[in-house]
Amino acid sequence: MKTSVNAKKSKKSSILWLIVVAFITVSLLLFCQFYFGNAINSKSTFYPNTFINGVNVSGLTKSEASNILQENLLSNKNNLNITLKADDKSWTINGADLNYVGNFNSTLDEVMEYGHQGNIFEQKKYSNKIKKEGLYVDIPIEEIYDGFDGKIESIISEIEVLPQEGKIDFNPDSANMFSITPAHKGIVINRDELKKTLSQAIKENNFDIEIPFVEILPENNLQSLLSQIKLRSSFSTDYSRSTSERKYNIKTALSKFNGMIVEPEQEVSFNSTTGARTKDNGYKTAKIIVGGKYVDGVGGGVCQASTTLYNALILAGVDIVQVNHHTLPASYVPLSFDAMVSEGYADLVFKNTLETPIFIKTICDDKNITVEIYGQPFEDGVSLKTRAELVKIIPHGGDDIIKDVNNEYGDKVLYQGEYYRLKFPQEGYESKGYIQTIKNGEVIEEKEIRHDKYMPQNGIIVEGNYTLEEGMTLPANNVKYIPPQKVTEESEKNAKLKWKMN
Repeated sequence: MKTSVNAKKSKKSSILWLIVVAFITVSLLLFCQFYFGNAINSKSTFYPNTFINGVNVSGLTKSEASNILQENLLSNKNNLNITLKADDKSWTINGADLNYVGNFNSTLDEVMEYGHQGNIFEQKKYSNKIKKEGLYVDIPIEEIYDGFDGKIESIISEIEVLPQEGKIDFNPDSANMFSITPAHKGIVINRDELKKTLSQAIKENNFDIEIPFVEILPENNLQSLLSQIKLRSSFSTDYSRSTSERKYNIKTALSKFNGMIVEPEQEVSFNSTTGARTKDNGYKTAKIIVGGKYVDGVGGGVCQASTTLYNALILAGVDIVQVNHHTLPASYVPLSFDAMVSEGYADLVFKNTLETPIFIKTICDDKNITVEIYGQPFEDGVSLKTRAELVKIIPHGGDDIIKDVNNEYGDKVLYQGEYYRLKFPQEGYESKGYIQTIKNGEVIEEKEIRHDKYMPQNGIIVEGNYTLEEGMTLPANNVKYIPPQKVTEESEKNAKLKWKMN
């Protein structure tokens, strides 16, 4: 009796154990399904109510769906007739003209993944949604036909036009210097929308499509800008005493700037604009300053062009990036307001830091050269003015006497005691240049923009090299030796008058 009770207990315990094991097994399966749904759930067929390119692939494997789609697309290829329209133009794409490739495995893989990811509850929710609403997918055109995009882009190229901003035309030699080239609207195709519409057309075999596009209008208001263009500055120098060659060089250099439009933040180099001063570039031989001496050189006079431009620029408030002074002062402008240029080591560079363009006009008559700068006007009652200051005279060292050992000046001097003046001594100057802001006739600001030194030059007297023979006498010589300079208050006063300081 006792044994029977134990047996019953053992049997009951075994059943209980089996129930526990079964529960654990089911729980593990549910757990795995919950966390590893993709590993357990079969995803070899498409969900019910799934359509690809209008073909129902519900319950089909990828291979079965591919075969049906290949057959469907191939049979419809020659019947495909799409007409694209834009305004009054039209283009036709025939299936017979297309190269069928049917390489849409990536799309099938993507559709097959729909609803088969995540846990069992997420998959159930997604599958119910597909069954209720349906899943509709179109195969991208490039997976069906080769070169289709190229045909579409070729058509688009006949329609699409980039917007063209209007621009201000500057004709400095015309009575009406400023005019406007009107803006043109742009036409841009909405490629994404067009591609969707084309995919729909391929499903339906015959379709007329209005090409979707948007018009883009330029934003700038040129008429308002045009009304704001005023003369900002004008500066002239006299070249009436120059040779015809020197005048020609000045006109040639300034002609490169006549009509120039300098955009905001644009930087301009004088040397780059005028080009090399060579005969091939149209320049002639005239006097230039080299090492404190006036010598013949191609392009002589160009520095007067750069100096005149420089002064017009600073009076217009244009930013000067680079400027250099001459070895000797220039006679046509005050000290510290010359702008020497030389290829390779000295340039005039300026930058338009205004918010609107500046316009440069140059004028050359027989007596004067003038540069005018146009752009947005100064504030009412405001203008700019320059002021030069002579800091001090740097005295010269008088004359140097050199022997004509190579007989370079044999037509002037031969014997010792004979003298020929090759060059007068030239005093030097230390000077400063200022730019003043004038408002309603009063100086409200003054800023130093230059501090230069024009070094003095000694005079040169050439003496003959041969010894005077016995019995010979030299004719009277009117060359007078000039000793080192002594600077006085009177000489500095005269220097200030000479350079017209203001």
